[in-house]
Amino acid sequence: MRLIAILDYDAGNIKSVEKAMQLLGQEVAITRDKETILSAQKVILPGVGSFGDAMGKLRQYGLCDVIHEVVDKGTPFLGICLGLQLLFERSDEAPDVEGLGVLKGEILRIPESQGLKIPHMGWNSLEFRNDGRLFRKLPKEAYVYFVHSYYLKAADENIVTAVTEYGTQIDASVECNNVFACQFHPEKSSDVGIQILRNFISI
Repeated sequence: MRLIAILDYDAGNIKSVEKAMQLLGQEVAITRDKETILSAQKVILPGVGSFGDAMGKLRQYGLCDVIHEVVDKGTPFLGICLGLQLLFERSDEAPDVEGLGVLKGEILRIPESQGLKIPHMGWNSLEFRNDGRLFRKLPKEAYVYFVHSYYLKAADENIVTAVTEYGTQIDASVECNNVFACQFHPEKSSDVGIQILRNFISI
């Protein structure tokens, strides 16, 4: 059975990711069971919420080590929104809390800027970089949907596959070997988002 495991750590927005994957004909399990996760063909870490609370839940459910095992064994792994942020080392939102540290970089608060509302909620175009596999068959400057107050600054520009502008340059998507992550919500980004998820399924 080809299963996609969606990690269950009490975060928001998990159900919409499940529905999007089912729309694409995928067998999906929302789970925190180690064996199910490690046997899955793909793993997704979605989420809406706060960095500190989310890391606490991942530790409580024993998912931090499982995530590292999944990454180390080469299973395609996708972080979405908060799921992207958790993959990195630290966040301004919870300065005393260590992230998963799967990738190097930090999560910064979007700077105050006249005329820009925080949180950033809405559609922004992407500028593609470094030939990301998630963005195959997409038009240049494809629009996707964001909801966030914090943004990624990756330590290595070579892993950044898309950027956008909202008061500052935001690293909107990254790819490093089998690890993929998007600050935006592909499951809420209409046909563009469905194609991104389809590309992930095909990896």
